[in-house]
Amino acid sequence: MLVEKQTGGDTMGDSKEDHYEIEIDDTCDECRGTFLENGIGEMECGGCGLINGQAIDTGKEWRVFSDGSGSEQERTGMAPTYMLHDKGLTTDIDWRNRDANGGRISGDFARRLRRIRIQHKRTRIRNSTERNLVTALSELNRLSSVMNLPQPIREEAAFIYRKAVEAKLVRGRSIEGVVAASLYAACRMRGNPRTLDEVGAASRTGRKEIGRTFRAIKMELQMQVAPASPEGYIPRFCNALGLPANVQGVASLILRRIDNTSMMAGRGPTGIAAAAVYLSSRMSESLRTQREVSQAAGVTEVTIRNRYREICEALEIDPEEPTVPENL
Repeated sequence: MLVEKQTGGDTMGDSKEDHYEIEIDDTCDECRGTFLENGIGEMECGGCGLINGQAIDTGKEWRVFSDGSGSEQERTGMAPTYMLHDKGLTTDIDWRNRDANGGRISGDFARRLRRIRIQHKRTRIRNSTERNLVTALSELNRLSSVMNLPQPIREEAAFIYRKAVEAKLVRGRSIEGVVAASLYAACRMRGNPRTLDEVGAASRTGRKEIGRTFRAIKMELQMQVAPASPEGYIPRFCNALGLPANVQGVASLILRRIDNTSMMAGRGPTGIAAAAVYLSSRMSESLRTQREVSQAAGVTEVTIRNRYREICEALEIDPEEPTVPENL
């Protein structure tokens, strides 16, 4: 256990500053004295001067400044992020024309500061690669906001795009297409899949270009992207249809029961997930029509009907009056 002890100058006007010494329970093996922290942070025996390693500072490691920074006990600045072309490691000149005390600055100095700010922004972008990242990451942030994707997926997509730039996969392709393909891959890898149609609707490119670019990135970067699982679409479909949690749970159980059956081969995951949601809603009191499920899932009603019959056949359920089987 560490014990903090304050020492200072004597009462005869000694000019030595007060300082803190940290005592430890251990005693010196040589003279049985007490270890105290010296002026350079070492644990020193007060009797014989034996050094016993470095001291541990148990005090606060943050500072509070006059402008209020540090009051929330922050220890560092912003964490590095792939969403900025320089990962957020460079400095910015504040756009507010205020001095350190919060007062307004003069007009001449404000104009000078404006010129410095413009020049500073120009020097942050050093080459064409960083200029490409600025444009691409801005588009990535816009696309992620439209699709309402969480921050981890955005970071993953930005990382994939940087790797694509390093591999020179952007040459001959549009920035928007590579960004959309990176975001599609990140959604798949993070277990929050989106269809090509959804990404294409939010992007300025079509689903065909996104699909081709995704396959090229996957092959060149040797990415291990597992096939999309139908169960990953269940929460989003149920949320769009306003279905309760029990319907979502039954739909997930249905997919787990048919996971190893032959009907899963060669079928689109969205169609299977939509059919499972439709079947689960029919088993409960929260019935949704095939048209409603079709609009929420982005698949045709014919696809839902076909997958619905196949699931009922695999689970030995009457498609006309489905009920929750006992072995589900």
